[in-house]
Amino acid sequence: MKVRKGVFPAAGLGTRFLPATKAQPKEMLPLVDKPMIQYVVEEAAASGLTEIIIVTGRGKRAIEDHFDAAFELEYYLSDRGKTEELAQIKSISELVSVSYVRQKEPLGLGHAILCARSLVGDEPFAVFLGDDIIGAAPAPCMRQLLDVSERYGAPTIAVQRVPRESIHQYGVIAARPIEARVHEIVDLVEKPKPQDAPSDLAIIGRYVLPPEIFAILAETPPDGRGEIQLTDALRTLRARRPMYGVEFEGRRYDTGDKLGFLKATVEFALARPDLADEFRAYLKTLRL
Repeated sequence: MKVRKGVFPAAGLGTRFLPATKAQPKEMLPLVDKPMIQYVVEEAAASGLTEIIIVTGRGKRAIEDHFDAAFELEYYLSDRGKTEELAQIKSISELVSVSYVRQKEPLGLGHAILCARSLVGDEPFAVFLGDDIIGAAPAPCMRQLLDVSERYGAPTIAVQRVPRESIHQYGVIAARPIEARVHEIVDLVEKPKPQDAPSDLAIIGRYVLPPEIFAILAETPPDGRGEIQLTDALRTLRARRPMYGVEFEGRRYDTGDKLGFLKATVEFALARPDLADEFRAYLKTLRL
């Protein structure tokens, strides 16, 4: 069955970005002039998905407002003849169909995905983690996963090679290569010590999953922190059916921490034709 729906867990408190996230969602922090979550929703639309389910929590209303129509603003821009700005604003609410569900308690990524069960229904779906913003090259990251998933009729996970000293920050796969950039997954390990990691292939925030993952998540016991981990459910799923890791092509920006966010801001600004020359000239004047 063709994947039509994407799930976006966005209920986290964003504590690493306090105080900026005290009164606004982390997902709405701007990279240049566009909130982070919009880049990921645009990836979903460019990958062929038509329905987006955003899992929110308290204090996330700004996300809903952003993807809704803004009649007063649209009228103002139209009345002032600001046609370019009007087209930009209208395009946001026309990207895809967006619905929302609440995660009432912070019980982990697996639980957040489980909250979308009734809206996804009995069909395969994609999962996007908003901290990972991935440039399209040669195709959107999710499109690359979907192509492999359709070819093998199996779940797929985005993976990337990372330095051994950083491997403890990620879920990691044990796998055997079957074609260029595609690996059949043998096992998954959550945040191993560098010496214990089965490979340097880290799990990145894109997944194509079958609907049976919901039943597995519902039966997955919480970890020591009381959270339901998606990696635990994926291990159970892999034991039942083949699963593949896809080394995607494209530049990944980890905006989940301040340094990664700053790097992404600089690179996105330098990629903008309307900003690049002046911004690059400014950066060259800095004496740090």
